[in-house]
Amino acid sequence: MRRYLTVPRLVAVLAVVAFAGVITASPASADKAPGGLKFYAPPKNLTGKHGDLIRVRALPRSKALSGAAKSFLLLYRSTSIAGKPIAVSGTLAVPKGKAPKGGWPVVSWAHGTTGAADTCAPSRFSNPIDPNLNDWLKAGYAIASTDYEGLGTPGPHPYLIGASEARGVIDIVTAAAQVDRSIGRRWVAAGHSQGGHAALWAAALGEKWAPKLTLLGVDAYAPGSHIHEEVEAARGLTTASPLSVIGALLVGGLVAASPSTFKPADMLTPAALALLPDIEKRCNDELGAADSWGGIAPAAIRREGYDRTALYKTIDANDPRRLRITVPILMQQGKADALVFPAFTDAVVAALKANGSKIDYRSYDGADHGSVIASGRKDTIAWLKGIFR
Repeated sequence: MRRYLTVPRLVAVLAVVAFAGVITASPASADKAPGGLKFYAPPKNLTGKHGDLIRVRALPRSKALSGAAKSFLLLYRSTSIAGKPIAVSGTLAVPKGKAPKGGWPVVSWAHGTTGAADTCAPSRFSNPIDPNLNDWLKAGYAIASTDYEGLGTPGPHPYLIGASEARGVIDIVTAAAQVDRSIGRRWVAAGHSQGGHAALWAAALGEKWAPKLTLLGVDAYAPGSHIHEEVEAARGLTTASPLSVIGALLVGGLVAASPSTFKPADMLTPAALALLPDIEKRCNDELGAADSWGGIAPAAIRREGYDRTALYKTIDANDPRRLRITVPILMQQGKADALVFPAFTDAVVAALKANGSKIDYRSYDGADHGSVIASGRKDTIAWLKGIFR
């Protein structure tokens, strides 16, 4: 089974209808949905606006969340980090029962790190695992979950590039209302790790990017931050380690964001350069193996003498502590997190407050990077109830 690098057995997959037939999208311009992986191949010409639905089909029982009345796989139009029209895939789960006035409120879920290859898209995983999504469905919230730019669909994945992540998280909410008329326009962004980073960026950009939606808040679990500091610290890690996977994905993300600026042959050692094709072939577990990126030390990734000025400028520009977020924030952090250090999240909270954000910060004794979601389940439900009241 594929897993998130940072959260074993956490897969943000949404599912379910009682049948697996093809559903025709409600907009007249939407395509009929082909079967299999052909679904992810977009039309040659992407017309319309970002957030427009391209195609949709029902998900089978094997991808079911028990809290959903209906669940869909969808392809929708978004905008690449280069500003060009692209297709992005994702899923939508609709709660059981009758929608409230104004439609089901939406939680746009941003998943944690899975990899950068198309096979690493959460919508392609065979079984949903995260129980919190069921909690939210049972509480009466529809769940839209993007795969992000370049995961599942053609093109590279701009890992930890904030605007790219944000557009995927926001645009799927617009598309969801075209899939099912019971879906409303009130929404919050939520995510863990890479997804926490994505959710904060979505909250910062959401009101301008999709003004017809009503953004009410953001819930970020252990969001990725301070990548500059982590990259510098990695220079001292001289033993082969699965942590090199993060370095590999960062390189891939930078190249995806600006291929004219970041050239792998200039950035990487010969050993790392030889492993670069694995990024588009393997997901986290496989990338962390001894015959892939897990077989080299983090210190052995970057070529000696490489000028890091542009690298750190881009990384710093995508750090969430620099954002201005005007909607309420729930920030949740495990005190035993050894990947996203509590001190990093403390600093993000302090910086966002200094930028004018209103934050409810919760930390949990004994919770590590993976278990913070389970530790914060009750707090999240209570916060969502208050936000959507």
